[in-house]
Amino acid sequence: MQSWSRITEPGTIDDLVTDAGEAGYEVTARLVHDWVAQGLLDKPTRRSKGRRGSAKALHATNQRKLFLLLLEKRQQMPKIPSLALIPLYLWLYFGDDYVPTRQAVKALRTWLKDGMRNKRVAREAARGMLQQLDHSLASDTARNRLLRLLTDVGYTGRFDQEELVEAARAVFEPASVFAGTGLVRAAGHPDVAVTVEGFLTYTEAMCTAIRRVRDGGLDTALFDRVRLVHRRTKPDYLARHHEYAAADSGAFAAAFAAPMLDDVVNDCGRELLTIVGFEVLSAEGHLGHVV
Repeated sequence: MQSWSRITEPGTIDDLVTDAGEAGYEVTARLVHDWVAQGLLDKPTRRSKGRRGSAKALHATNQRKLFLLLLEKRQQMPKIPSLALIPLYLWLYFGDDYVPTRQAVKALRTWLKDGMRNKRVAREAARGMLQQLDHSLASDTARNRLLRLLTDVGYTGRFDQEELVEAARAVFEPASVFAGTGLVRAAGHPDVAVTVEGFLTYTEAMCTAIRRVRDGGLDTALFDRVRLVHRRTKPDYLARHHEYAAADSGAFAAAFAAPMLDDVVNDCGRELLTIVGFEVLSAEGHLGHVV
């Protein structure tokens, strides 16, 4: 967008509205305030005029550019939770010069609210999990039951462990194949194999993260640590995703397909939420106790 090139310094809220108008968008100062509250934009820096009061606060240069990017992307993804993934992506991959951690925490909370208030969104996420657990000989009844339970997990952040284990085994290890054999199914590459136990640990981590973010317990120190964990582990995963994909077919191969930029952006929320959960469980000494 050509209007980005002329933005070389911080600006007031009036400057942001002017930037938008020159780029062809009709907005008001109220939109800027709303987006700051939701973490799409960072709060501006206050300026003192001494005894004469204060001047209008300044939004950072990169935040002015982010505002135009969000307005552009709003044409394709009009929902606020979807837009919240953009500052999360910038914070994760480009750092605090683009999006500070305090803003990223608010953006994650805004993104999460979409699933917590919308059962359709929670159900779509549940379908993705079901596909990875599915066995070709599982019954439709078992699949529907697990889909319902997983939807409730995404919507409420809670689950009954015994009930979910039973439902997951009925889909992942159907009785017609595994009953009485003593065998335990592990699907995919050995280094990242999917098992019922691993699925339960992952679910517990996600629920822990949902509660932590929803209840306002995600602080900047924890989220900075989450970013460090992501940066340490993601490159190795990307280097080996072809190997992981070759270890299986169908849902697992698709899960390990080479990500496009849109996929990377869309996966930010889920990946960060997962690490939040595992970091909290690890700090509380609960990892390894979920069965």
